[in-house]
Amino acid sequence: MPSLKSVIHESLLLKLLASVGLVLFLSLAVWGFFNFRYMQQKMVGNITAGTQRLSNTIRLGTHYAMMLNSRDDIKQIINNISKQHDIVNIRIYNKQGEIKFSNQDLEIDTITNIKDEACFICHRSDPPVHQVALAETVRTFRSKSGYRLMGVISPVYNEPGCSTDACHVHPPDKKVLGAIDLVVSLEEADLELARYERNLVALAAFIFLTTSAMILFFIYRFVKYPVKKLIDGTRRIEKGDYSAPVEVDQADEMGQLAKAIRQMGTAINGKQSELNKQRDQFQNLFEMVPCVITVQDRDYRLIGYNREFADKFAPQPGDFCYRAYKGRWEKCEDCPVEATFADGQSHYSEETGVDKDGSIKHWIVRTSPIRDESGRIVAAMEMNLDISERKQLEDKLELSEKKYHAIFNNIPNPVFVLEIRSLEILDCNKSVQTVYGLDRKRLIGTCFLTLFEPDERETMAFRMATAAVLNQVRHVGADDRLLYVDIRISPSEYTGQQVLLVTISDVTKRLETEQQLIQASKMATLGEMATGVAHELNQPLSVIKTASNFFMRKLKKKAPIRDDILLTMSEEIDSHVERATKIINHMRQFGRKSDPNLEPVLLNEVLERAFEIFSQQLKVRGIDVIWQKDPDLPRVMGNPSRLEQVIINLLINARDAIEERSDHAPESMAPRMITLVTTSNTKTVTLSVGDTGSGVPESIRGKIFEPFYTTKKVGKGTGLGLSISYSIVKECGGSINVTTNPEGGACFNLHFPIAKDPS
Repeated sequence: MPSLKSVIHESLLLKLLASVGLVLFLSLAVWGFFNFRYMQQKMVGNITAGTQRLSNTIRLGTHYAMMLNSRDDIKQIINNISKQHDIVNIRIYNKQGEIKFSNQDLEIDTITNIKDEACFICHRSDPPVHQVALAETVRTFRSKSGYRLMGVISPVYNEPGCSTDACHVHPPDKKVLGAIDLVVSLEEADLELARYERNLVALAAFIFLTTSAMILFFIYRFVKYPVKKLIDGTRRIEKGDYSAPVEVDQADEMGQLAKAIRQMGTAINGKQSELNKQRDQFQNLFEMVPCVITVQDRDYRLIGYNREFADKFAPQPGDFCYRAYKGRWEKCEDCPVEATFADGQSHYSEETGVDKDGSIKHWIVRTSPIRDESGRIVAAMEMNLDISERKQLEDKLELSEKKYHAIFNNIPNPVFVLEIRSLEILDCNKSVQTVYGLDRKRLIGTCFLTLFEPDERETMAFRMATAAVLNQVRHVGADDRLLYVDIRISPSEYTGQQVLLVTISDVTKRLETEQQLIQASKMATLGEMATGVAHELNQPLSVIKTASNFFMRKLKKKAPIRDDILLTMSEEIDSHVERATKIINHMRQFGRKSDPNLEPVLLNEVLERAFEIFSQQLKVRGIDVIWQKDPDLPRVMGNPSRLEQVIINLLINARDAIEERSDHAPESMAPRMITLVTTSNTKTVTLSVGDTGSGVPESIRGKIFEPFYTTKKVGKGTGLGLSISYSIVKECGGSINVTTNPEGGACFNLHFPIAKDPS
């Protein structure tokens, strides 16, 4: 059975009642004590004052009789006064303590001990004091019957009338003649005080009980009952019943507390819902995560695992991890779980085991400790990610890397891997050393632009940034050996960064062969042009011959030559010599090997130079030339000498086609005409060479640009003219095709991209 102390300790109501009751009881007790004491002091004071007045009345009443020394009158007065209610004794003492008068006859003439309680107030010293305070003249004591008595001593002082002969003589030096002792009963006063005390206690008890009852009611109504509701509500919240309301119909702190608890319940409900949702999510994640998760105790026994582990390994209850994973009967030598239990840290490893179907599996293992509330490690979580496929892919990738590395190094063309901004050589294959004669290891880390000639590096950096293909570019190999290469540039990825993959094709030998073919073609063209050139040179020689004959005749006849005729003849000779020189220089320049480098050229100027060397031949054959030139033609990238060769080849073909048509149909009235047209748009420049010859059949248009293909009779053509022209146009970034001329015959169209502004 619980003790009262424990009951009070566990009850807020009893604590409040005990504390409030104790305070109220002490307050009422203090109030009753001081009230009763005040009443007691007031009553005693009143009795004392009354007794003092009565004592003075007796003294004054007996004064006259004492002056006359009338003892009978004094006695009668004392007896009459003693008859009053509550007066017990009236005594008159002389100086020696002898009772001279008393309402008790037996006491008269008896001597009282001078040190007793009545006389002690004056005789407590020697000599006796003659002046005492009023409070010291009052004494209380018990009667034989048990009730209290109050005695008041009033000194009788010596007066001048008492020291004369008219009465009994007292020496004038005596201050006090005696004393009047008046004793009154306090029985009724004590009874009154007892009644007052009982009434006061009853009133205090009534106030205490009434106040306690009211306090009890208010505490129960406004504290105990609401607190009980709050406790019930919080216990329902504790049990998970968040929907039950905590109703306290009060606007005070209890109501606010109830409202706070309701809000707390609502908040806890929301949080609990979130926690439940998160718990379910985490449980689902734990079960459905696509990797193996196990929880193991310190003995490496499985105490938890997810569905993935159960599906893969089919563990038995109480299995050890090494038994379930690898079919072992003892712990693995290098165990990350053991390390986690040892140092409390997460550990990593790669493991190999056997799946339940017998296949070899590879995992990445990660462990982490599980601690209890005190921080002690009680279990370890092990997470395994199946990397079997990745391992297979890694093996395949390794083989693939070896294969492609071998391919990379054994490609016959040089291949460079360049940093995309600085063009630093990050890697290159073995063919670089074969083609350039440069050490591959020394090239790695240098700039790719160092392979160009110094004056071309800035231009080539720009072209590499804007073009995917660079044809017939000059490179410098070992010992300053000049190479011509074609460059293919493509963006790629290398070791996780964006790079440029540059493939080099060495076209030096091909260009040398082409140069030889082009030179042979030039020589063949010069041979074709021999008649025309001879005619071109014959005209200035005829003029010079005529002039020289004229001078010789004049000199033989010693005839004078007029100055104006001499000047005219000299000017004619000079102009024709200059023309012949120009033709010879042009032929010599045309027949010289040309540099394959490209430069911005005006197509109209190239066309005019080519026509100049060929014009007389066309004129002799009666072929008219129609010009339609665009005077504002923009520049194109090309080699002037090679483009001139292309135009001459097309003019020769046009001439031969016109001649062939005339041979087959001599009676035909078709015009003998070549049309030269240059036009441009925003992107390209076009040159069209049209003729009124026999034309090119649709069936062979795809073949005429092939090497050694010709439609001319045997011995009349090599089949290289159009093929070389096609190659030269392609080197300039252009294109060439053949269409039907509106006037009949063929029309060759050359399209060139407009050269970019170097600025």
